[in-house]
Amino acid sequence: MKKTKLMASTNFDTFKTTCSLQNYRMTTLILFLTMLFASTISAQKSKISDVFFKYGIDSSVLNPEKTKRPDNFAFDFKQTVITSASEAVTIAKFDPSNSDTERWTVVSIDGKSPSKSATNSFRKNQNKPSPALQADDASYKIEKESADQLVISYKVDPSSLTKENSFIKDCRFYMVINLKSKKLDQIQTLNEKPVKINILTADKFDLVVKYKWDEQSRQYLPINEKLHMEAKFIGQATNVETITEYSNYIKK
Repeated sequence: MKKTKLMASTNFDTFKTTCSLQNYRMTTLILFLTMLFASTISAQKSKISDVFFKYGIDSSVLNPEKTKRPDNFAFDFKQTVITSASEAVTIAKFDPSNSDTERWTVVSIDGKSPSKSATNSFRKNQNKPSPALQADDASYKIEKESADQLVISYKVDPSSLTKENSFIKDCRFYMVINLKSKKLDQIQTLNEKPVKINILTADKFDLVVKYKWDEQSRQYLPINEKLHMEAKFIGQATNVETITEYSNYIKK
């Protein structure tokens, strides 16, 4: 009887030791993988920092707040939407010094004075929150390095996306920097696979935003956006091109 108890006690101690050893190994593995992932992120971001230092580029260009459409400037706005069946042109003005509902003034739609419902619809779309997209540090790549151009690519951290723009997780961003001016020229967004955008499924999503640098405010101002989208709606091809122009910026 005593021998049986002793054997049971020994087996239990062995089991506890084995479990402890397995837990230790698992903890060690998790710690190793965490450190490996962190070092990968650090290495990717470090490569970008090194190439920026090499060319004397201000790394703040990677801050998404620097490339958001500004809400502290007044500007003129013209948007042309082209499909195979139609073309629509909207001209508007933005002034942040006005009240929230009056910041956008719609001047004309297709050359005519807009209706109240069209104005309200435009304002609703333009006033939707647009939080800055945060880059995934582990996704940074140097795509091109030539005598006059540096191209950096990255993907967006999915946690910074909303339900409405969640399709962006399947896109890659290409930041083109002019090595003569040391400033950002444009950011291109390309889908890597078909993406679902509201009711459309887009096989191609290609957005190019061109910028100019404002020295006084020390921020980038978008001057032109061109979106080319090849999509399908209920199996039918629906290609859309949207060109948005910004001009006459005035700091408020």
